[in-house]
Formats: sequence, structure tokens, C-alpha cells
Amino acid sequence: MAKVVPAKPLFIMLYGFPGAGKTYFARQLCENLQAAHVQADRIRAELFEKPRYDSQENAIVAQLTEYMIGEFLNAGVSIVYDANAMRASQRHAFRDMARRAGAKPILVWFQIDMESSFTRSMKRDRRKTDDRYAMPMDRSTFENIVNHMQNPSTTEDYVVVSGKHLFSTQLGALMKRLHQLNLIDSSDLSTKVVKPGLVNLVPNPAAGRVDMKRRNVLIR
Repeated sequence: MAKVVPAKPLFIMLYGFPGAGKTYFARQLCENLQAAHVQADRIRAELFEKPRYDSQENAIVAQLTEYMIGEFLNAGVSIVYDANAMRASQRHAFRDMARRAGAKPILVWFQIDMESSFTRSMKRDRRKTDDRYAMPMDRSTFENIVNHMQNPSTTEDYVVVSGKHLFSTQLGALMKRLHQLNLIDSSDLSTKVVKPGLVNLVPNPAAGRVDMKRRNVLIR
């Protein structure tokens, strides 16, 4: 199926607890949307054989990812920034960068209870694509990250998705928002939004013999 090409470049940021499903969403989204997947954890793993996650290392990773983001945006390429946009000041700086390049910044907020998120983060399997580069997690590390997160304010443009929903449902929520902003057309929306299943109450004659006595649907 063809990827959706937005009317203008997008800079999509992700926000949510560790284990909320951000990397899985980012990878799947880039299979449906014409965009570059900038994965901060993978960049760290490529740079450092044994990552320390200290301030010096974080600064190097941030500098490189920001350079990549700037190059993509200046080239008119949409980006899905696969890192936790934890701080309001960080999101503000990225929004300014996107707008200067003529791109539309959008934040996707993954909402999930902390215990479910922590359990997921502890059960990561390094053999899986979406877990391969994830930061090692224990209770204190998880709580430290959560305590430093700043929830988006009402002045920020964001889309809320459930971290427990299927990707198709999450994608539908984002696509509806992009359509509201006139960034995708109706045909793109119809192909990406999940449609409810229909129940056929009329028996199909080709299906064989039907016991009419069991058709007990009563409409009042």
C-alpha cells in the first residue's frame, strides 16, 4: 500500500513513559507515512559500544540527532523523532526548528498507566527490532525518568493515543488530526482509519441451509 505524503513536511515528536510503545509506533508509522525515522537510541548504540547514559554522552547524542533533524527538515523531509520529548523547553525548541524550516510540528502523547509501562520496559527482548537499542531499565531508572517528564500543556498541539491500543487505532487518531489540519486529503484518511466491522443479519443463500427458527433478532 502506498505511503501517505503530507501536504507539507511534518515533525512528529513522541511523549510517554518508557515502555509505552513509542518505538513500535514510530517504526510502523514510517511504513505508512513518507517520513524519516530518527531513532535516538539506535544512534547512541552506533556511537557507543557500551552506552553509559551520562550527561556527556547524552549531549553528544542530542547534538547529532538535532543536526540530522535540521538536515532532514531543510531538505523538506518529514521526520518521526523516536525519542521521549520529555521537557517542555525541548519541545518548544523543536517546534521553533520545525517552523523555521516550513514543517508542521505535532506531538503524539502515549497515555498508559505507569505499572503497565514499567512491566513492558522490564520485559524487553533484545532480539526484537523495537527493543534492540532500548535503554536498560530498573525501577529507580524508570521512576527517575517519569519524575522528570513534563506533561504537554493546553497550548501545545498534540494527539492523545492509548499505549494499550493497536497500532491501527493509534494511526487512525493521528490521521484524523492531520486531516483536520488539511495536511492529508480524504482519500488518505479513508485508507488509514480503521472502520468498524459490519454484521450481516440477512442469511446468505449461497452459504447453505439456514435454520430460520434460530433467527431470533427482535426489533421493537
